[in-house]
Amino acid sequence: MLKRLLITGAAGALGRALTPRLRDMAETLRLADIVPVPDALPQDEVVQCDLADAAAVNAMVAGCDGILHLGGISVERPFDPILQGNIVGVYNLYEAARVHGLPRILFASSNHTIGFYKQTERLGPDCTYKPDSLYGVSKIFGEAVAQLYFEKFGQETARVRIGSCTPTPENHRALGSWFSHDDFLSLIRAVFEAPSLGCPVIWGVSDNDAGWWDNSHIAGLWQASDNAETFRAKIEATVALPAADEATRVYQGGIFTTYPIYQKTDA
Repeated sequence: MLKRLLITGAAGALGRALTPRLRDMAETLRLADIVPVPDALPQDEVVQCDLADAAAVNAMVAGCDGILHLGGISVERPFDPILQGNIVGVYNLYEAARVHGLPRILFASSNHTIGFYKQTERLGPDCTYKPDSLYGVSKIFGEAVAQLYFEKFGQETARVRIGSCTPTPENHRALGSWFSHDDFLSLIRAVFEAPSLGCPVIWGVSDNDAGWWDNSHIAGLWQASDNAETFRAKIEATVALPAADEATRVYQGGIFTTYPIYQKTDA
């Protein structure tokens, strides 16, 4: 059991969904976000922290022996907020981890690092990046920082390229990309319980029949259990199949491949 597990992005949808089921992993959960964290229990440590504030991040990481890093910008946005949350913020997090004893990190990367691959292609962990957005580019930066700090300092990180992490798959694309909450929870446990981790790239995806990503390289660490195929009949009956040339049916990154480069004045 960890003494103190830090969960960044704890106020987000995924953080709120996972936190109640992670309390048995650590004596103390430290829940952090740039906004107030709802649903915290009295025994939780709650920290309001801007990842772009180096001093605040340093204090946030102090005393933690595990970090589940879900924080930062999680969708496509103009470059400035992505820069602060996902680039400056990741640098600050890794510097704080270096100073505070190299607590193991699960870094929430994204399938949008490779979003311009076709859904007809199957990828291993060493595929060339094909980002579909500035958000995807920022996650590539995070993966590179994790590798740098592993090589220089021995900082262990699981770089998890999360697919569609929702309670159930919501559309046809998710039949390939779905990552169930149960599978993510089992992966989190495997990452923090492993005697040795290194710095692997892991596809954050369930064991979907229609999947595009090969996790055979980490079979000794973790294997997914759920399968989006269970939901195929429901999706086919209730969700319209996109046209053959629509991005959500062509590219692994789906609609992200269609987004413009947003400017400060854009929504």
